[in-house]
Amino acid sequence: MAKLSRDEFANFFIYFKNLPHQAEAVKELYDALAATAPSYVQDTAPWVRTYRTAPEPKVQSVINDAGVDLIKRWEGLRLEAYLCPAGVPTVGYGHTGEDVWMGMTITEPEAETLLRKDLWSSEDTVSNAVQATLTDNEYAALVSFVFNCGAGAFKSSTLLRRINSGENVGTVIQEEFPRWVYGGGQKLQGLVNRRNDEIKLALS
Repeated sequence: MAKLSRDEFANFFIYFKNLPHQAEAVKELYDALAATAPSYVQDTAPWVRTYRTAPEPKVQSVINDAGVDLIKRWEGLRLEAYLCPAGVPTVGYGHTGEDVWMGMTITEPEAETLLRKDLWSSEDTVSNAVQATLTDNEYAALVSFVFNCGAGAFKSSTLLRRINSGENVGTVIQEEFPRWVYGGGQKLQGLVNRRNDEIKLALS
C-alpha cells in the first residue's frame, strides 16, 4: 500500500467542504492522532498555532478602512455563491477560488475577511512597485485600482512610471486614472464612476 505524498495529503484541505463523508474522515484522522500522538491535537501544538495564524502580507502598508469601504461599494456583496459572467463560482465581494462552491453561503463578516485576504496581493503590488511616499488615502486608491485593473497592468503603466519619476502623486492619479475606464473598446460609465471615487479618495 503506497503512502500518500505530502502534496496528495494537502489536497485534502483543498477539497474539504464539510460534507458528511468528509466530516467522518476528519473524525477518523483525529481519533487516530489522539490515540497515537496526542500532543498533535492539543491547541498548543506548533502546527496548530501556525495554521491558525494568518501570514503577514509582504507589504509596507495595509489598505485603510476608507479604501476597503470603497472597494466593498463597487464590488457589491453576495452572501450566496453565484456564477460570475465567466462561469466561475463567486461569493462575498467577488471572491473566487477552490474554497467557493455553488450552494455555499457566508456571513457579511466572513465576506469581509475574504476580501481583506484577497487584497493582500494588491497591497503587496503597490507597496513593492511604488517608490514614492504615499498618504494612506493615496495608497488605498492605488490598491483599489490594482484590485480592479490587475497587477500586471499597473506595473507596466504610465501611471506607475510617472509616480516613480517623482511627479506629484495626487496630480498623476487625477490625470492617469481617467484613462482606465474602457472595456471591450468602449468607455464604461461604471468604471468612470469608480475611477472618480478613487480619485476623490486619493485627494482627500
